[in-house]
Amino acid sequence: MPGKPAPSDKPDPVEAPSAAEGGEAPPAAPPENNPEGSAPAAECDAAAAAADVPAADAESAQVEEPPEAPAPPSPAVPTSAPLEVCVEDVNDSSLTIKWKTPNTIGESGLDGYTVEYCKDGTTDWVVANQELTLANCYCIKDLTAGDMLLVRVVAVNAGGRSEPGTLAQAVPVRDVVARPKIKVPRNLRNRFVKQVGEQINLVIPFLGKPKPAVSWLKDGQPLSPKRVNIRNTDKDSILFIRGSQREDSGVYEMTVKVDSFEDKAAITLQIVELPGPPASVKLVDCWGFNAALEWTPPKDNGNAEITGYIVQKADRKTGDWFTVLEHYHRLSATVSDLIMGNSYSFRVFSVNKVGVSELSAITKDVATIQKTGIVYKPPEYPEHDFSEAPKFTTPLNDRAATVGYTTKLLCSVRGCPKPKIEWLKNKMVIGDDPKFRQISNQGICSLEIRKPCSFDGGVYTCRAKNEQGEATVSCKLEVKQVILAEADKEKGK
Repeated sequence: MPGKPAPSDKPDPVEAPSAAEGGEAPPAAPPENNPEGSAPAAECDAAAAAADVPAADAESAQVEEPPEAPAPPSPAVPTSAPLEVCVEDVNDSSLTIKWKTPNTIGESGLDGYTVEYCKDGTTDWVVANQELTLANCYCIKDLTAGDMLLVRVVAVNAGGRSEPGTLAQAVPVRDVVARPKIKVPRNLRNRFVKQVGEQINLVIPFLGKPKPAVSWLKDGQPLSPKRVNIRNTDKDSILFIRGSQREDSGVYEMTVKVDSFEDKAAITLQIVELPGPPASVKLVDCWGFNAALEWTPPKDNGNAEITGYIVQKADRKTGDWFTVLEHYHRLSATVSDLIMGNSYSFRVFSVNKVGVSELSAITKDVATIQKTGIVYKPPEYPEHDFSEAPKFTTPLNDRAATVGYTTKLLCSVRGCPKPKIEWLKNKMVIGDDPKFRQISNQGICSLEIRKPCSFDGGVYTCRAKNEQGEATVSCKLEVKQVILAEADKEKGK
């Protein structure tokens, strides 16, 4: 066995101070200056031992790769600018600013915000908060009344200061008596609907002191003076449209502003009219006593929601239209209870909140209800002979008349064919004597004697004659003279 190495007479090396004590680590000594038994000597012995290992064992040995060094951390990046910097409150000695958090914060996070201000027209920015604030609101105090101030907000993190978020315009430091406030009427808080051609007169009250500045926009654009008139007073704003049209529909935004304070209100105006007819309607199928229809919504809904459809049918024989479905919401329907052997056309109307469309969509094809295996043969009946000889159903009655007073004789007769009527007086045909008026209507025969005299009395006969025979009926007429009393005669004299 090898002997132990002899002890060295060299003095022990002085220990270097550790890093914890504030000293620097000593540089590594070169290999030739290392004493016996040091790490380089041990490495030489290990190398010599490895040389004695057979070649096969050396190939099977795996060489371990040193671990990769960690990637250096990426440098910190400032945040994006704070958003929507605006005034929350102002008086004659302070100004309160609020803002929104930046869109991009970064991995290093957000340390806080710095609020700075300067007088309008200068570039001397003054830091309002000595320490960063994490809130999205800050009150700048001890200001001078009447100054016009510009304010900006800067976000700070490990990457430094962000781009500033700045107020859109300078703010006067003064006390606002009454902030602007729009008082939208209840009927305008939801959608305001009018028909085409109607007049629109909207009065929107507001508050604010001093008098607010009023402005209007339609769908984000300035109003057209050709279509809309605006009149502003100290207490309200009036929007007037003489004859509304479909293009006047939209969102009208009203803004009232006092210094840096403002209030906004949006009014949705909808101008509607009757809808157009369905774009098309067709007959899909026809079976039994039924017909299936389909149609498409109208191209023009009148700027209002379609609330339903009206379906009508018409028999081709008569051409009269009848409603079969009303307040119908689907785009297809089956019409039933059609009559066998008839042909039908169909039409559909559109309906919205204004009313029913003026025009309709009509099917091009005709639905014919076929007769299915039923052949009707009417029975044969012998013709009935209605021929009948004249027969008086009401005879003439004897009567008395007064001289000078018109009287009438009546009777009734039947027969087929219609009998010819003749009147006779004492067996002589009266004929066309103007004193007598002969009337025959629906079998009722009458003879009117106008202002008869005593010579008009006698036997009157009504004779009815046709191809089947003849019938007569008679009566006696007595015409009486009025006899005046002796006293009446003397008065007459």
